[in-house]
Order: sequence, then structure tokens, then C-alpha cells
Amino acid sequence: MKYRTIGTDPATRREVSILALGAMLFGSVTDEKTSFAVLDHFVEAGGTFIDTSDNYAYWVDGGLGGQSERLLGKWRRSRGVGDEIVIATKVGAEPLAPGTGYVDNAEGLSAKAVREAAERSRERLGVDRLDLLYAHIEDRTVPLGETVEAFGELTAEGTVGLLGASNHAVWRVERARALAAAAGLPGYEVLQYQHSHLRPRFDIPSPLFEDGSLGHAGPEMLSYLRAEPGLTLVAYSPLLAGAYTRPDKPLPQDYDHPGTPARLAVLREVAAETGAGINQVVLAWQIGSRLPVIPLAGASSMAQLKENLAAVDLELTDDQRARLDAVH
Repeated sequence: MKYRTIGTDPATRREVSILALGAMLFGSVTDEKTSFAVLDHFVEAGGTFIDTSDNYAYWVDGGLGGQSERLLGKWRRSRGVGDEIVIATKVGAEPLAPGTGYVDNAEGLSAKAVREAAERSRERLGVDRLDLLYAHIEDRTVPLGETVEAFGELTAEGTVGLLGASNHAVWRVERARALAAAAGLPGYEVLQYQHSHLRPRFDIPSPLFEDGSLGHAGPEMLSYLRAEPGLTLVAYSPLLAGAYTRPDKPLPQDYDHPGTPARLAVLREVAAETGAGINQVVLAWQIGSRLPVIPLAGASSMAQLKENLAAVDLELTDDQRARLDAVH
């Protein structure tokens, strides 16, 4: 396994595995036995970074979520897992009532909502401190300063370590970090966005945001990472839910544009040259990026996890990486 340090403050920064394990469907679609087996093998392979959210997976049973956090808490207790494993979670997108969702009825990012959600997450996970807490989605009904102060209070109390933001417009991330700095509070240091080798369109309306495909790490986000070396990008859905390799998983409409076939072609070329799978090439491309990127990949079976883990040791040549980077 390879590792990367996230965060800059010696009191909160952590060294984590360069590959993060997504636990979104653990305890719901993926049963407990399989979830525990995947988690155990991930840790045995040197994995130390696991990702969840308070609202995972509310859409499975029409509830409020919490299944993933509860399963991770049970796994932690049964295995005696301590601070050596970093579990990141998120607040802000848990539905307020069964049968609703984050689009129309999310808990939001008010000071009250952030504190109460963080307390529920700590209880489900069975921890005194959340290693990394993200603001899951934007809440433009609440002043940014209120959210920044709410996160800052939790870190000051010692119940939260690192802070992060997911699915926010870049300008709002920067404004929140500026507000935190001006107030002497910790700011967002880990950013979680959808990012893969294929490049999305940004002219498709989102059900939640007016900015188009806001959840994607587009050129502006990647430029921001270059300018701010203290930030880390955790790239979710790097394998596009199987769309690279499974005929039954069509590419999302975000990738329906003339540039996609060329990028798929070079992926296939590099996969053939290395003897690796396309998914492994995508993960290796991210892991070896000049930017601080940590791919976040879920696994619903041991076979999927082992395939993903093998990408950690896949070394792409400079020529292969240049070809992967150059295709538009």
C-alpha cells in the first residue's frame, strides 16, 4: 500500500492509504457478512481510509440513511479498530423525513443541523471524534459564516478532526476557507468530487444546482488544487459505477460528447500494454497524478476489492501517462 498525508495542521493531519474504500452501500445493498469481509481484507492489505455519510443509503429503503455508519460502527467494535483507521463521513444531505431526499428536504448546514448530525454520526460510528467531516452538499439558505463557525466549534471541542467539502462550487469553497482564516478557524482541507479519466460536460442541468455538473472536479477545481498545495482531492466514482467495463452499465449522459471515444481508446491501449484492466489503469492514473488525488472506490465483492487494490502497484510509464493526460 502507498500513503498520502491529508491536512496541514500537526494536530489533525493524518496519513491515509492512497486508495480509499467507499462504504456507501454497506449495511443495505451489501449485506453485513460481505461488508465485513471486504473491510477486513482492505485493512489487511494496508488500507486505512474509509468513506461514508450520514445519509447512506436512505434511497434503498426510503428511510433516513445511517445504515452504512451503523455497520461501520459494529465492524469497528467487533474488530477492535482504533485510531489507525481513518473514517470520513458527511453531514448536510440526510433527509428530514422518510420518503424525501437531499434535493427537496435535506437537513442542511445550519449550526444546529451540523452539530446534531455530527453527534448522530459519532454515536453510529462509536467514536469520540470524527476523523474527517465533510459538508456534503451546499446549503445556500444558510450564511456561509454560520456553517464555517459550526464546523470550527466542533474542531475546537475535539469532536471533529479534519474538515472537508463535497459538491460545492469552487468559489464557495474558497469563500468558506477565507472566512475561516479570517476568524482564526480551521477550514476545508479535503475536497470530495466526482473525478475520473473521462471528462464530463458541464452544460447539463443538475436537479440540485444551477451550475450544471457541479459535483464533478472540472478544470476550475483542478486549477484550484494546483494553486493550493495544502488541499487534497478525494475522487469519488472514479470507475463510473462499472461503466468502463460493463455492457449493462451505460455511460452517464455527462460523458456523451465527441471527446469520450478518444479517451476510451487510449485507456484501452494502455490497458493492453500493461496487461491490466481498464479500471486499474484509471485508478493508477489518479494515484500517480501530479495533483494530490486519492481515488475513492466502492466494492461490493472481494473480487472487486482485489482488482482495485492491484491498481496501487501498477506503475504507468511517463509516455503512457502523457498520452492519458493529452487526449481531449
